Parts: sequence; C-alpha cells; structure tokens
Amino acid sequence: MDERAVTKGGPNRRSLQPRRLPHLALLSLLLLAPAGHVFGQGTADDYERSASLRSRWGDKLVRFRPAIGWLPDGAGVFWKLEGEGLAKPWITVSASDGERQTHEKIDAAPSNLAPQAQWGPSPAGGANTTIRFVNRLDRTVRIFWSDRGGVCRAYGTIAPGEESVQNTYAGHVWVLDFAANDLAGIFVAASTPSDAIIDELSRKLASGESQSPAPFEVILRDHNLVSIDRNGKETVLTKTGNESDPFRLPVHWSPDGKKFLAFQVTKVTVRRIPLIESSPKAGVQPVIQWIVYPKPGDPLAQARPRLFVVKSGKTGVKQIDVDDRSFEDSWSVGRVHWSADSKKVYCLYNRRGHQQLALRSIDAKSGRVKTLIDEKSKTFVDYSQKTFLHWLDESGKVLWASERDGWNHLYLYDQRRGRLIKQVTRGEWVVRQVEHVDAEKEQIWFTAMGIVPGQDPYHRHLARVNFDGSDLTVLTEGDGTHAWEFSPDRTLFIDRWSRVDQPTVTELRRSADGSLVAELGRDSTEALEKAGLSLAQRFVAKGRDGKTDIHGIIVRPSNFAPGRKYPVIEAIYAGPHGHHVPKSWRMLWKQRELAELGFIVVQIDGMGTNWRSKSFHDVCWQNLKDGGFPDRIAWLRAAAKAHPELDLSRVGIYGGSAGGQNALAALLHHGDFYRAAAADCGCHDNRMDKIWWNEAWMGKLGPHYEENSNVTHAGKLRGKLLLTVGELDRNVDPASTLQVVDALIRAEKEFEFVLVPGAGHGIGEAPYMVRRRQDFFVRALYGAEPRR
Repeated sequence: MDERAVTKGGPNRRSLQPRRLPHLALLSLLLLAPAGHVFGQGTADDYERSASLRSRWGDKLVRFRPAIGWLPDGAGVFWKLEGEGLAKPWITVSASDGERQTHEKIDAAPSNLAPQAQWGPSPAGGANTTIRFVNRLDRTVRIFWSDRGGVCRAYGTIAPGEESVQNTYAGHVWVLDFAANDLAGIFVAASTPSDAIIDELSRKLASGESQSPAPFEVILRDHNLVSIDRNGKETVLTKTGNESDPFRLPVHWSPDGKKFLAFQVTKVTVRRIPLIESSPKAGVQPVIQWIVYPKPGDPLAQARPRLFVVKSGKTGVKQIDVDDRSFEDSWSVGRVHWSADSKKVYCLYNRRGHQQLALRSIDAKSGRVKTLIDEKSKTFVDYSQKTFLHWLDESGKVLWASERDGWNHLYLYDQRRGRLIKQVTRGEWVVRQVEHVDAEKEQIWFTAMGIVPGQDPYHRHLARVNFDGSDLTVLTEGDGTHAWEFSPDRTLFIDRWSRVDQPTVTELRRSADGSLVAELGRDSTEALEKAGLSLAQRFVAKGRDGKTDIHGIIVRPSNFAPGRKYPVIEAIYAGPHGHHVPKSWRMLWKQRELAELGFIVVQIDGMGTNWRSKSFHDVCWQNLKDGGFPDRIAWLRAAAKAHPELDLSRVGIYGGSAGGQNALAALLHHGDFYRAAAADCGCHDNRMDKIWWNEAWMGKLGPHYEENSNVTHAGKLRGKLLLTVGELDRNVDPASTLQVVDALIRAEKEFEFVLVPGAGHGIGEAPYMVRRRQDFFVRALYGAEPRR
C-alpha cells in the first residue's frame, strides 16, 4: 500500500508479469456482458492503435540527455555531441557569460555529478546475486546504483525500519542517502546474497566522520552485553538481559569514549501470515510460504535506554538508572546523538498512534530524562515523511521540522535547554526536503513546494535561507517541477525542469542567486505531436469547500473529436503518504493506451493526500474511506463544464494497492457517480494490511478501522466491479481482497474476480491483466463487446 508496483530499471530488473501465464487461473463469479453488441468503441482499430502506441511513438521524443561534466574551478560545463564524423564533437559553456563553444577535444573526461560526491563505478560482469538493504535509521533513505560510468541511477526509497531486496551483480556499487550531500551508506555487492545494514556506522563511514574512541568492543552474548579488550579479555557488563527482554546492538559511544548508551528491548511474538502458491509447477503440490507481517494493533517491541559509564582503566562499567516511563508505549525510540561535551545523550521518541514525536535528553551523570521538543497533534504527526532532525553541535543548536503552524516548516532550537530560538521558514508553502545544511555559513538549502506564487503548489523548487530566517531565496525559476545537480564546489547547478505539458528544459544556473547562466538544451515533442500526441492538460478546480484548489490532469485519445462525448476513467491512488498526479514530463503510456479505446482519462489529487497544508492532509485521519472523493467529484464536474466532451454519465475508476481500496470505495460510497471500478491488490480493510502504513494515518486500532473497511460496506455496491489480486502478494495481504469477495458473495452482489497464481503485488499492471481491465471498461462504459 505504501508503494505502487512499478517496473524498475537497472541491473536484473524484474517484470510484473505472472511467472507462468499459461497457468493463469480465472475465477469469474459473473461475466458482465451487455444485452446487445454495440461496436462503436473497443473496435479492432482502437485496440491496434492502443497496442502499437509505444512502438509508434517510443522514439519520437527528442531528448537532451548528454553526460554533462564540470570544467575545473567552477569554469562551466561540457559534454560530447553524439554522431559520427563530427569535426568538433565537444561543447563547453562558460559560467562567466554563458558562451557556448565547440572543440575538437577537451582535457577533462565527461561525467555526471553524483548526488553527493564521486565514487567508484560498478564494474562490468560479475555473478548474479542479491543485496538486502535494511534501514535501521529513523529516516527514509534513497537508493542509487552507481553505473559503469559512475553515474547514480535512482532505485526508489526505503522507509524507516523497512527493508528491500535488490537483484544485482557482484562488485556493483550501491549508494544510499537521505538527501543531496547527506550520505547514509555506500555498499559493494558480494558474490553471494548479503545484507547491507544502514545504520549510524554506515552513515559515519560514508560521510567520513571520525569514530568515537571506544576503549573496548561490546558484543552480545546470551542476551547481555559483554566487553572485549585489546587483549581479548571478556567482561560481562549486564545481567538483566534474557530471552524475552534482551539487549540490542549497536551501542552508542560518547565522543569522549567514557560512556555509551544501549537499548534493552522486549521481545514480542511477531505475526506471520501464510501465502499459498497454488501452482509452483504442473503436477506439483501447493506450497505454503510464511512471511513476517505485523498488522495494526499487534504488540510492538519496547526499547528502553540503558546508560553506562566506563570504570576508570577497566573494561567494566557502571550503569546509570534511566526512568523507563518516558519511553513507554513507543512506536520507536532511536536517532541517538551525544552532545559534543559528552554530558547528554539524546533520543527521538515516537509514541504509538503517531500523535506525539518528542526529542528527549538523558543526563549522562544523573540519568535524568528531559523533554526538549514535544511535537503533538490531535490527528497525526507525519513522522514517516516529515521527520527532520539536524544537529549543529558546534553552536549547540538543532534544526527541527514541524507542521505546528499548519504548514511544514523548519525551526531552530537550543539543544541544551530545548528553547525555541527561531522559526526559520514560514508561509503558506511547505519545506519538502532539506538538501544541505551549511553550518559555517548558517544556511539551509532545501526543496520547497508552493513557494512560487501562481505556479502549481506541487512544483518542487530549490531554495536557500539563513538560520535566522533572513534572505529566503528561490533559486529555480521555470514554471515546472525541478531537479538539480551541483558542481563539486557548489557554485553552479544544473537545473532540469518540466511539466506534464512541457518536456524537460536543462539550464545552468548560479548557486549564489539562482541567476541563469545559459539554457543548455531542451527536449522536443514536435515529432510526437505530428504523430498524433495530444499533450496532457492540467486542470484546476475548487474542492469540496469551494475554496481550495484541487489539481489534476486530463489525457485524451490521439483521434480525439471535439464534438463527441467520451466516457471518463479516473486513475486513482490516494495514499496519504504522498501526492500522486504526475508533475514532471512523462509519456503517461498506461493512461494513453486506455484513452485510445475511446476514453478520456483523468488523475486528481484530492484532500487527504500529502504536501499541501496540514488541514488538507488531515482529512485522511481515521478516514481513509473518504479518499478525497468529494473533491474529485467537484473537480470532474467543473472539468465537464469547461470541457463538455467529458461524459459524466459514464465514469469509471481504477487503481492498485491503496488505489485499489479507493477504486472499490468509489462504488460503495459514490455509486451514484461512478459506474464501474477495477480494483487491484487493494488494502480494502486496514486491519488486514501492514502495520506501519495504516497506523500512520489511522492511529491505534479502534472502531474506526471497521467503519473504514470496504468489507463492512460491501453490501452498498452499485455499478460494475473487477477485483484482481496475486496469490503471493507480500505487500498487501491477499486476504484483504478475498474477504471483500466473501462479503460481496454474502450480499449477493454481481462482480468479476481474477486470482492470479504465483503473482505478487501489482499484478493488475501485467500485460494480461491490463487487457482484462481495458475490456472491462469497454463493456461497462460503452456497453460494447471488445473487438481485438
């Protein structure tokens, strides 16, 4: 539910297709066919045009994507032109005046700037293997593969406490970070499957930080801490650890090497769920796979800090008592940090239910616990997306992110007393991500959204501000969403910006003030538009309150006829962790292939999704069934008024994962507006889904979970429904869909259901299932039998 299935690129990329389509099992409870055959749409020509779209258009976007390198000493950039027989194949652009020149050769070799700094490229070849990334930090990390040229290729993110298995090759380099210039770890894949533990040690090694002068090594034996000195002598440090309440590594040493903090963590029985692989091979009996899968309301391990002082000249320690009451009922206790003078150690406490996030200090002499920053909310603290904590030890300050004024902004605190020094950023816009903190200049570089008046509030812009809140400067300009790469000395940056209706523009800009040095190049859709591409249209309308702007896009077929009426299909994903309408340029293949069959396809971000105001986001609180539908329907009605070709008497909707939950909810709660829904791998009952995503927005388990369940409301079904799920879905428990099926049968509702053997999360996007979905909408909204 936290991730929509996508086919990722890079080494050994996996397909979402089921492994053995000939064994595809179809369970159809009722095939919804029209009374009469109408062949106005869904014709053979429509299907052929849809199926051939990628082959006909795939090479017609002219891209500007050279490997841009940096000239020495911030003098500018260079790249090599493609093509045979070029007399002067090299281009340079001067940083001083933007002058462009051609050259036969240049002294430096071209290379793309990596997200933080340069490192070794991945070698060619190597044995096929896997690497399991385990994020033991309390921040989301980004994954990059360093390709053969040393260029970092994005491979998604890993949430706090989560893990991800990646196919790769021995010797390949993987880089993980929190943001630009903020490394979390660098790993090289071994020849055999291995784990990459992302923790404080990996962060410090990657960032080049010096390690604390620990006088001895601490290991774990029989659930207790044991020290080993340089001569190999062992000393038992603790005796209270046991099988049900063991100590946990690593320990966290103070800068002076005289103290350390450890955690003792209660052990709980973790829920496992069965997945049945019905068809491992023809003639082979089904196999049960058990996977660890905690769900909302399940018990959580409770971590309690344990403080130790090293006895002078010895390998023994003295334990300082710390009151456990300050850390009870936790979701997590982590982000350990020692003060520069080793007098205090800090922990970030997240209370279960996610309505309190507190920074607490422990006095290293007395063990006294003090709350320095206490972030509370009547709804939820968006810890998984907006936690930001940056220590400024030289000045004794700490940077903190909060939505307390209704928008996500940065605050500066005194780290000794917890006194608020300054709200650094403010306004009706949000800090999306901190990119870089310059402690010496007392400046913060960050990604902002909604900061440029008149632009889409979801556009990402680069900005800079001083610690005292002065000199707020937006460094990017173009009306689009931006991505950037800095020069090694950070005096210049390459800015690439685009929109769904504007292909990528690449510019060179100065970091000091964001001024334009030169446009380096831009992508062109001229050939695409001549081939029939109609650019996606951005559309804005007021939401349920008549005041708030709701943003979406409209995609029309290539043979669009202005005087005709077209059924509308909404592609939905309303997960509260993000916003989901595309903002950068992309081909939108799936939407266009569906539109070619005679539909207009739309996508909308309603209230309850992320990265607007806190009140906009809070609509989802204990209310996931809302799905932003009042805003979506208001937007669609406004769009149809402005564009009469949208036929709102025939509206369909489809989505997967959280979008599958949303798609079915459309028919259950708004069946007077939506006529048909295709729901794949939906988290239809939040009690059945993974613990972290659901408790983040629903809080602790309670009656509201049942009220939000699609199972509870199954008897309200109106319209035509296609449910799909893979039997080996490890992201959303397949039982979530099957319990909906059970409830629909009990309510004697008519629907279609496809269970795919051997398939995992997102099987609805596999070729066979996409065809089933296309046919379903042709029948449901046109009353026509598909003519492939």
